[in-house]
Amino acid sequence: MRLNEASMEIRPRSAWEALDLGCLLARRHAGLLMLSWAALTLPLFAVLSILTWQYPTLSLLLFWWLKPLYERLPLFILSHALFGDTPTLGRSFRALPGVLRPQWLASVTWRRFSPTRSFDLPVLQLEGLSGAARRERLIVLGRRNSSAATWLTIVGMHLEGALSLGLLALLYFVIPAQLLTELSWHELLGLGGEALWLEHLTNLLYALVLVVWEPIYVASGFSLYLNRRTILEGWDIELAFRRLRTRLMPMLVPLLLGLGLLFAQPPAALWAAGPTQATTEARPEAQRLLNQSLTSQAASQRISDILDQPPFRHSETVTRWRFGDEASDNEPGWFAPMLERLLQAEGLQHSLDTLMTVIEVLLWAALFTGVAVVLWRHREWLQLYAGRFGRTLRKPQAPPEILFGLSVTPDSLPADVAGEVERLWWTEPRQALGLLYRALLSRLLHERQLPLKNAHTESEALQLIAALEQPALTQFASALTHHWQNLAYGHRAPPDTARSELCSAWRELFPVEPAA
Repeated sequence: MRLNEASMEIRPRSAWEALDLGCLLARRHAGLLMLSWAALTLPLFAVLSILTWQYPTLSLLLFWWLKPLYERLPLFILSHALFGDTPTLGRSFRALPGVLRPQWLASVTWRRFSPTRSFDLPVLQLEGLSGAARRERLIVLGRRNSSAATWLTIVGMHLEGALSLGLLALLYFVIPAQLLTELSWHELLGLGGEALWLEHLTNLLYALVLVVWEPIYVASGFSLYLNRRTILEGWDIELAFRRLRTRLMPMLVPLLLGLGLLFAQPPAALWAAGPTQATTEARPEAQRLLNQSLTSQAASQRISDILDQPPFRHSETVTRWRFGDEASDNEPGWFAPMLERLLQAEGLQHSLDTLMTVIEVLLWAALFTGVAVVLWRHREWLQLYAGRFGRTLRKPQAPPEILFGLSVTPDSLPADVAGEVERLWWTEPRQALGLLYRALLSRLLHERQLPLKNAHTESEALQLIAALEQPALTQFASALTHHWQNLAYGHRAPPDTARSELCSAWRELFPVEPAA
């Protein structure tokens, strides 16, 4: 494909944006697409109607059944027009036999009802793949766009029906009112041979609808195909590199010449040459004006002495604390005497004592409130770990026998939980996961003394397990809860690998004690 000559911007798009692009592509070439479709299908429709005049339904069924073959002509036109080589009507019909020949039987038999027909057609017609290669290619291309192609077909079916009914209603509205009063619908829709023309006319309306809709349908499927290939093969990246190469080609010769001059080796004489007398005398620190009354060194020293004196520099050493500019000895300050007089007042002193007492009370109240809030927020954690510090906050309660609607008593569980789960996995996966989940809750209640309640949810139970600070147990409980929720609420069976993973983790966390 000549990507540089594409008439649209090649970049990754979403599936729905690609469908919109297909509509724009069909509108750009609407005249040629509709004319070629009408020139191909309407004569065939007329021939089928004449051959099966007594069976209008059969005529319409045959015409509809051959739709996959008609769709190859618009795809031929679009695939050439996209890259700047728009074919004429005559050229398109001359290429039609070669376009219709490949895999035509499969297109009208077992592939006829494929919901992704418009998306699959470019693989057959443009890439020329068949058999296993075609199936593998469609699997790769359809991983993201198959649902959009399916919805395109479903919407297209309903749109064809709606437009056909709309044209039929329009035909009814243009019939003169006088003719409608003279004729009855019973006569028009009668089973006699004189009513066959009405059925064939209705079939013609459907054929006219396809003239408008089918080019859009084919163009939308083609744009989905192009968008998927752009994402998989990085067409946008390839075009960016091509444009970069085009811009850099005129600069290649100057760039190479500059690199050659930069890395060229200079003569050894230049590297070995030392500083000359002229360069030595030109340095700033070199002695100059030696025959004058004021030499360069004396001038520099004199300048430095002047710059170290006021007003250029003012130095002061401070060895005590002070507030701003102190008052001179002749003018005593006013702030210190005023503050002393205020502090000597008995009323102000009493007010300050009261204020300090209130602040102290508020600080202690805030401290006690914070401690109470922390204890309340972590009350369950304290209930769980209070025994480790030699005290209990609450009288221990008997663990519940039923949790989340499941019996969690140790007597209701088999001795070898993992072995029983492995036995039930292939035949009763729901019962196997339920047994493993019940066993986990039972061990947490009776062995780890985890304060689980019926009001807890699965996520809250996982938070309590995470508080135990046992990574292996937390990871196992999270995986088991995930599989159990998918099966119990989503009716999605766990993968086969989950059986060995869960059972192995169970045996590591809760090994079976040998019988005495």
